[in-house]
Amino acid sequence: MNYLHHLLNHLRKDLRLEWRSRDSINGMLFFALLVVAIFALAFDPTAYPTTTRQISGGVLWVAILFASVTALNQSWTREQRNQLLDAQRMAPSPASALFLGKALANLAFVLSVEIVLAPIFIIFYNLHALGNVALLALILPLGTWALVVNGTFFAALGLRARNRELLLPLLLFPISLPALLAMVQSTTGILTNDIDPIQIGLWIKQLAVYDIIFTTLCILLFETILNAE
Repeated sequence: MNYLHHLLNHLRKDLRLEWRSRDSINGMLFFALLVVAIFALAFDPTAYPTTTRQISGGVLWVAILFASVTALNQSWTREQRNQLLDAQRMAPSPASALFLGKALANLAFVLSVEIVLAPIFIIFYNLHALGNVALLALILPLGTWALVVNGTFFAALGLRARNRELLLPLLLFPISLPALLAMVQSTTGILTNDIDPIQIGLWIKQLAVYDIIFTTLCILLFETILNAE
């Protein structure tokens, strides 16, 4: 069985388990909607449309970041049931295939929440983007992958920690700051059209480079994390 088959098997397994329970997606969606609603109630978006566009990028990514932590914390918990993680260690499947399969599954979960969240977010904040909206089709998956790939890795790293729910955000938030800056700045630039398109392109390139670097590091280091005692 080749590498792609191993990866797809892990991906299908996680997607099937989530389809049956929907624990991660429901938790993320509830948390993200709660954050969006609280910020919308804190001020009147219709009264200050310019200010709303300026802060909406930050509000959106903060909601996605905090919501994704709930799913990432649960992603490896399933593997610990019935000694499944021990079986994964002994399986002939490459450790990186397990990691990528789980990261891609988490990406699918978070993107599903974003698809539901996006129209609600637009309605709550009465948004009308002034820039090139098509660029969001690049920024959202690139930004989401930056959060998911690191979050999946650090969730595995904290499996044996007593307070792993607290450890994940403590590790994930600081390491994600460069990506978050690129996400927020590029999204805000599209909503407000106040940033040069060339600068927005540079933010997107920075986000892509961040994804490549950290995906490579996580893949290379995951086998050590998986087999650590």
